[in-house]
Amino acid sequence: MSSLFEPYTLRSLTIPNRIWMAPMCQYSAEESGPDAGVPGDWHFAHLAARAVGGTGLILTEATAVSPEGRISPADLGIWNDTQVAGFRRITRFLAEQGTVSAIQLAHAGRKASTDRPWKGGGPVGPEANGWEPLAPSPVPFADGHLLPAELTVEQIEEVVGQFAGAARRAREAGFEVVEVHGAHGYLIGEFLSPHSNRRTDAYGGSFENRARFALQVVDAVRAEWPDELPVLFRISATDWLDEGGWTVDDTVRLADELLAHGVDLLDVSSGGNASGVRIPVTPGYQVPFAARVRAETRLPVAAVGLITRPEQAEKILSNGEADAVLLGRELLRDPSWARRAAGELGGTVHTPPQYDRAV
Repeated sequence: MSSLFEPYTLRSLTIPNRIWMAPMCQYSAEESGPDAGVPGDWHFAHLAARAVGGTGLILTEATAVSPEGRISPADLGIWNDTQVAGFRRITRFLAEQGTVSAIQLAHAGRKASTDRPWKGGGPVGPEANGWEPLAPSPVPFADGHLLPAELTVEQIEEVVGQFAGAARRAREAGFEVVEVHGAHGYLIGEFLSPHSNRRTDAYGGSFENRARFALQVVDAVRAEWPDELPVLFRISATDWLDEGGWTVDDTVRLADELLAHGVDLLDVSSGGNASGVRIPVTPGYQVPFAARVRAETRLPVAAVGLITRPEQAEKILSNGEADAVLLGRELLRDPSWARRAAGELGGTVHTPPQYDRAV
């Protein structure tokens, strides 16, 4: 049988196959009022379709741990009980399809308070439900972006507590996996990289100091999350800068620390923290980063990045480059990619009885 369709176990949780859905923002929640950040019909239909299509694990979009942690005012959140109730409908349906429900907990940091991409994606102010972004240092992401406020030590501790509260609510909402978002130039990634972290206190300067916030968040999430269920961490393996940024060597070093703090798998992406960089985007271009972490540490990894063809995904696993693959845009194009891949490679995935005639 193809490796893609073998179950995979993390702690006590067995995921039915190695085809997982990467988190992709939908920018489709209410922006303000009591239903701000609550998943609605769009989110249900979007995630349910991929579960019906046989995907083994589905990660929600970046889900903010606080209102100011959203990338845009239209992002999902999990900072209150109304949002918890909205997610329960989704996790219940995914479980009925045999799909594992996972949630990505996030804080956008200096890249917060921006508009929907199809409206330009530029910064928005209070008149458009925006707010002042927060960051490790008062350095904007790019020209034209809002100047973020530098977090005080007290505020850092508050954000760590917000991640802990979000993890607790995620379990109440029925999720079986949490992923801490440390990639793509959002708050945790901003602390990790010297490109965005100019602090001179205990959270800046040395590798140990820049990693402090990430590990505190992981500890806080792990403390709230059941011991028998896994915690993932998404990392940008490199800033794609020639100097002065986060590197693959740093990622390998951090992977060992994350494992020691209770992380069960590293979701390996790249980029997002520096504007204007050139990234050689080709099929599977990020897979070597995942492969290196897997080869040089004991932390399992998932690979992501222009993985589109079943035989390509199978080769990544059979070559030992990753333990699972995460598909993004390809699952937007084809919600039943997993079932199609099973047909091509001779595997099996869950098929609802309503769809038996199509097998």
